Amino acid sequence: MARFDTNRSAEMEVFVRVVDLGGFTQAARKLRLTPSGVSKLISRLEVRLGSRLINRTTRKLTLTEEGQAFYQRAVRILAEMEEAEREAASGAAPRGRLTVNSNIPFGMLHVMPLIPRFLEQHPDVTLDLVLTDTLIDLMQERADVAIRVGPLRASRLVARKLGTSRMVVVGAPNYLAHAGTPKTPADLADHRGIGWTFPRSIRAWPFKRGEHTEEAMPPPAARASDGEAARRLALGGVGLARLALFHIGPDIESGRLVPVLQNYNPGDREDIHAVYVGHTAPLPARVRAFIDFLAEHVRVSDPALKRAGDGKWRVMEIQRTRPIP
Repeated sequence: MARFDTNRSAEMEVFVRVVDLGGFTQAARKLRLTPSGVSKLISRLEVRLGSRLINRTTRKLTLTEEGQAFYQRAVRILAEMEEAEREAASGAAPRGRLTVNSNIPFGMLHVMPLIPRFLEQHPDVTLDLVLTDTLIDLMQERADVAIRVGPLRASRLVARKLGTSRMVVVGAPNYLAHAGTPKTPADLADHRGIGWTFPRSIRAWPFKRGEHTEEAMPPPAARASDGEAARRLALGGVGLARLALFHIGPDIESGRLVPVLQNYNPGDREDIHAVYVGHTAPLPARVRAFIDFLAEHVRVSDPALKRAGDGKWRVMEIQRTRPIP
């Protein structure tokens, strides 16, 4: 039921300003309110939500976990409200140049197949599509949308989740035939691996052992600049690689790649997000149209591996990009 006695959008606006500007006084000055008035409004918001959003100290303000989640959602909601008002007032249609930066495997498998239909629906949009696994600064690169796989860094970007995928260690049959199949994570020391030419949030491969998680990784025989290059090196028998199941699922089902150390797989996942700048100004119609299009047509479930009775691995409950009629 709607609460007409509470101006929730105003509360969100004040809260976001406090976070963005780093304090009650700065936000009050920007909003032409008193610092005590801003402080009381935030306190009232916390009481209404039943959660502390901000840890207050004499030196600085820090967000709680609940505050960080509320901030991200509030930024997106405020941007959508501004965009809805702008489009309602001007009747704006998507047009102009749209720059999209995407992770290479996800872009090849899930984004590129959708592009023809998106451009058909929005003929006044011109698309610049860049595929790279290197993280970019959207503002510096003048990109409208970036599709990222893995943990997101703390930032003022707005993120919309598109899916999630488990990770798996794999090797080609010809590599395993001459190097052997590792039985425990400790065996990786005697194997060759495929690493990365750029920093990763997780430096080594995690494995579960009882209630604990340990890390191990084979010495790199080669390093790749992106997930597709790593996949191709693994297919060529260069060494073992740890890749997302949404990317290599077909290779596993066809037998081109074989999962190893599955009994030690911790089941960790990498989320897939579309991120964009959405809180500094109304979101352009072309950007909103593309993000909504992805959210409607891209579905990457949480696929899992299961060994069939014939000994072959099967990818279960995987959903690829939904066909468009």
